[in-house]
Order: sequence, then C-alpha cells, then structure tokens
Amino acid sequence: MNEEERKKKTQETAARLFRGGIKMDPPYLLWKEFDRDLANDFSMFITGNLYSRTVLTLQERQMAACAMLAALRARGELKLHVNAALNVGCDRKKLTEVFLQLGTYAGMPAVNEALETYREVLKERGEWPL
Repeated sequence: MNEEERKKKTQETAARLFRGGIKMDPPYLLWKEFDRDLANDFSMFITGNLYSRTVLTLQERQMAACAMLAALRARGELKLHVNAALNVGCDRKKLTEVFLQLGTYAGMPAVNEALETYREVLKERGEWPL
C-alpha cells in the first residue's frame, strides 16, 4: 500500500471507529499538540496499518482492545474504545461478558471499573439502561 492509500485507509478506519457517540477527543489530538509528524506516524500505523488488517474484524479488534485496556485499568482509553466498539457494531451483551471474564485474570476491581466505564459510555450515548 502506498502512502496515499494508507492515509485514505487511516481516515476511513478512524471515521468508523471514532465518528461519534460520546464527546471525547481521540488521543491523536493530544499527540499532535506535542509533535504533529509523529502523531501522523502513530495514527497511520495504528489506524491505517494495524486496525485496517483483515485477519480480525474491527469488532474483534475492539473487543480485544477493550479487554486489554480494562485489564490494564486504563479507563480513559477504555472509554474511547468502548465507544468505538459500539460504533462498529459490537454486541453489548458480548462486551459485558468480556468485562465479566476479567475477574479471573485481572481481579474484581478491574471488572468493576470496566463496567462503570462501560455504563458511562452507554449513558452518554443515550443507551442506558440496557
């Protein structure tokens, strides 16, 4: 894929993931405040290369991202990716199940934080209660 194709793919994928739902700036905006060129490189790699691969669907990638971020207890990033997961059509019951599964590996505090973050996103999207 040439540079123009990668840029187009980055923009298309980012639009699908972050097109709305909640009022939150993607990390890209923070990155570019410090280094615009590096921010573009990060974005092209993450969204244009990694998230554009077809081995996993966007839904599967977002479920994996949500599980990992919840286990890391990275609430800000989790909020962004829960919203993105919903934007690309992840099943809400499956997403709940992913967070409940954390108890075995990351402990109940991680489960509780993930569910609280998930509920916040659903409320902001006008989709709570389930």
